[in-house]
Amino acid sequence: QVLLVESGGGLVQAGGSLRLSCAASGRTFSSNVLGWFRQAPGKEREFVGAINWSSGWTYYADSVKGRFTISRDNAKNTVNLQMNSLKPEDTAVYYCAARNEAIITKRPADYTDWGQGTQVTVSS
Repeated sequence: QVLLVESGGGLVQAGGSLRLSCAASGRTFSSNVLGWFRQAPGKEREFVGAINWSSGWTYYADSVKGRFTISRDNAKNTVNLQMNSLKPEDTAVYYCAARNEAIITKRPADYTDWGQGTQVTVSS
């Protein structure tokens, strides 16, 4: 099992930036994928982006491409989500999740371990 703890959420004005972090501990996940998802009230959980921990390869949803960047800090076992040019529609609870496979997928059901989530609110 992988324990994931998100931090860094908050309230920001449209056009602003936030940086979320996901600290991971537990089983070794050198071959894992760490993904970011978000869920707005009344909506399904949606894929934001993910990183292959070993290769550093990333993949993003079209809605955030060019605005969000995922990076990893191997020494700290942390994955970061840098969010720039935030829009009100980015408002949601953001979750990080781990997948014990090397291939990035967009389906929440493919991820076995989840953090508790952190709220991001973007005001207009």
